[in-house]
Amino acid sequence: MPLLHDLATGAYVLGIRIAALWSPKARAWVTGRQGLWERLERVRNGLQDCIWVHSASVGEFEQVLPVLERLTEAWPGRPVLLTFFSPSGHHARHDHPLATHVEYLPADTAANARRFVELVRPGLVLWAKYDFWHHHLSRLHQTRVPLFLISASFRKDQPFFRWFGASWRRMLGFFTHLFVQNERSQELLEGIGIRNVTVSGDTRFDRVTAIVAEARALPIARAFRKASELPVVVAGSTWSADEALLAKAAQGRAVRLVAVPHEPAPEALERIEQAFPAPVVRWSFAEERMDTPPPAHMPPDQDPLHARTLLVDRMGLLANLYREGDLAYVGGGFTDGIHSILEAAAWGRPVIFGPRHRKFPEAAGLIAAGGGFEVRDAPTLAACLDRLLSDPLALQTASQAAARFIQDHTGATNTVVEELLRHLPVQGLQEGH
Repeated sequence: MPLLHDLATGAYVLGIRIAALWSPKARAWVTGRQGLWERLERVRNGLQDCIWVHSASVGEFEQVLPVLERLTEAWPGRPVLLTFFSPSGHHARHDHPLATHVEYLPADTAANARRFVELVRPGLVLWAKYDFWHHHLSRLHQTRVPLFLISASFRKDQPFFRWFGASWRRMLGFFTHLFVQNERSQELLEGIGIRNVTVSGDTRFDRVTAIVAEARALPIARAFRKASELPVVVAGSTWSADEALLAKAAQGRAVRLVAVPHEPAPEALERIEQAFPAPVVRWSFAEERMDTPPPAHMPPDQDPLHARTLLVDRMGLLANLYREGDLAYVGGGFTDGIHSILEAAAWGRPVIFGPRHRKFPEAAGLIAAGGGFEVRDAPTLAACLDRLLSDPLALQTASQAAARFIQDHTGATNTVVEELLRHLPVQGLQEGH
């Protein structure tokens, strides 16, 4: 297994380096890891016995964050190391207030894993949901560092449960304890002999509930919503396929859009400006306009807040933007999989998304609850918009169902933390040693 794994890892790294010649994301993956060891050498003394949290990207980090917050309360002064596999995760959380240091995870080789663990010497590791890397997990197991998998979800078609999955099953054995989202995951793990499992639920429900409770005002979004009586659809984390559907479905319909592309790259912003209902105004322009007193008697069609589409060209706003919509469309369901639908549902907004959500049990749960809606093309999206926006009772019922779905699934963080403390030196936690 190590030989095959190392060959695959080497091929992956080589492919990334080649792709970096033309791909900005691949280039960021490569350049972000340059100087990694020198950075760790500089901060190593301040990281000894740290809580190490590893996440693939931003969404996975949000799952483990409620647990981390509780542990830092119980263990004040303990250093915290955050690592990410993706550049987007590192970029979004490089200055997180709980972190002593934020770093990229080095490529998964035996030498890298040994060097990393020896430099950092963590006291506890929280691994978010997935992103399984054999050498890093193996090294933590060998050095007897408590290692916990948080909010994992397993499916029968994954390699762990296939005839060729012996090496994948071995990685699961490296964990001190596994916290899973549902009973089906526990059953699958027990079927391959993994019994150190707790069904905790999904900590993201606690996280999105906290986001709502701690929400800050967004005056531009509020002003945009109040500038017209037309309903507002917040389209979050969209890709080109989502945007094509939204543009078609919005044609001829009395609706306004808040468009938030997955990444506000120039090409994505230009694509939306050309396709979405006009006039389209960028968030940055509206921000400048709000800071400048408008001329007297400005006609509504010249006021940016009376535009049909508000195009958000900044990151970090989406979770609070859902508050200002009547319903939400969440992207990714026509590519690799939907992005976070829970952020919108936490505000009591019905959520529409594409068909590729099999890997996300919360999507099936939200549909069953009556607050989620799957669409497969522009006509089904248009029909869904018409049904919800033309019938106030249908919209209200779906909104209440979305909010209730979130409320009914909170509490996973308590379950995880209580079980974690059973595996950790409680005396040290309480005294901050």
